[in-house]
Amino acid sequence: MLTIREKIAYGLGDTASNIIFQTVMMFLLIFYTDVVGISPAVVGTMFLVVRLFDAITDPLMGALADRTKTRFGQFRPYLLWLAVPFGIISIMAFTTPDLTGNAKIIYAFVTYTLLMMVYTAINIPYSALGGVLTTQPAERVSVQTYRFVLGMLGGLIVAAGTLPLVEYFGGGDKAKGYQFTMVTMSLLGVAMFLLCFSGTKERVCVPENQQTSFFDDLKALWQNDQWRILSLAGLFLLTGQVLRATLAIYYVKYVLGLEAQITLFMSLGMIGSILGCACAQALAKRVCKIKAYISLQLIAAFICVISYFVPKDQVTTAFALFFLWSFFLQMATPLLWAKMADTIDYGHWRTGVRITGMVYSSVVFFIKLGVAFGGAFAGWLLAYYGYQADVEQTETAKEGILLSFTVYPALGSILVAWVMRKYVLNKEKVEQIHLALKTHGA
Repeated sequence: MLTIREKIAYGLGDTASNIIFQTVMMFLLIFYTDVVGISPAVVGTMFLVVRLFDAITDPLMGALADRTKTRFGQFRPYLLWLAVPFGIISIMAFTTPDLTGNAKIIYAFVTYTLLMMVYTAINIPYSALGGVLTTQPAERVSVQTYRFVLGMLGGLIVAAGTLPLVEYFGGGDKAKGYQFTMVTMSLLGVAMFLLCFSGTKERVCVPENQQTSFFDDLKALWQNDQWRILSLAGLFLLTGQVLRATLAIYYVKYVLGLEAQITLFMSLGMIGSILGCACAQALAKRVCKIKAYISLQLIAAFICVISYFVPKDQVTTAFALFFLWSFFLQMATPLLWAKMADTIDYGHWRTGVRITGMVYSSVVFFIKLGVAFGGAFAGWLLAYYGYQADVEQTETAKEGILLSFTVYPALGSILVAWVMRKYVLNKEKVEQIHLALKTHGA
């Protein structure tokens, strides 16, 4: 049994990650369009191009982590080594130098690329760390519950604190405000990563006699059919989730006409996410994790769709539905990440090769590809419907924002539910696998 202290320490790593991840989801598009002055179509394309680069860096990082051997373990050292670089590059990405035309696009492209590279380098080992803290399925759900409750706390800090801090530090100068806000957020994130490093311990190790090449790992990965299912689920899930989260600000500002209530709206969503994550472990104890996950996706899709029909003067209803969508969607998140650890055991049992870092890195790649598609679709849809930065929008643009915030994200959750019908690693199957691995000394 892991101590609560260690579970909290592990969760603080996701608090740190989410300070950046949620900032990118919620504010980077509007920062680029309304502060830097880059067109939404260009930003959308940049999001996608940079994320496609992860197709190379993610598996390489996973393979590197699997082969790392230090006195601190395989995965923990990266939290120590990369916390400060992650903080510095985060500040650079939200800095607006005195550039014009293509120069500012190039600066945005370079700094965003660096941000995603360092995010990969620290987040993949962090994610893999969750799979080596314990072998117990129930404890894995518990660990991921702590992780995502504390991770969403980082999101709440971002949602509630970003715009007030931008105003406080900038005094009307949004460029300066965003830069100093990220200085504050980054300092907090660095501290959280270091606490995570010092408070956790790796307990599940690669077999002593395992000697494989990078291509052997890729072959073993592809033979893991349950990994393929989780990867597709992650892709569809994050495409819809990020599309909705990215356009939430636009929805409140332009459709509801309540710019002053953006922080409240985003904060309610994060509170719903925290409460949803907190309920995941209790749900997993009572209901099959697979059936629960599918049902939660369908509930989230239904809430998205009915949000389309809410009149813009029904503000309370609109806010409540965003809270409920966040609650049910994020209740499923710890279940998904606990499944990743089960999938690693399944692959080890099926192929004889244990590739913790590779499995996490490849699933994370598809998750980040979903983030890329979600962000790209947000930019492209804004451009398609005729969005103009920081002015009164046309009725066509408002309708486009509404559709893109409600109906389109529902498709992502529906596809996730469809894909997960083929997932077979329930509690009984996982226990059989653990017994087989233990019997054969794997």
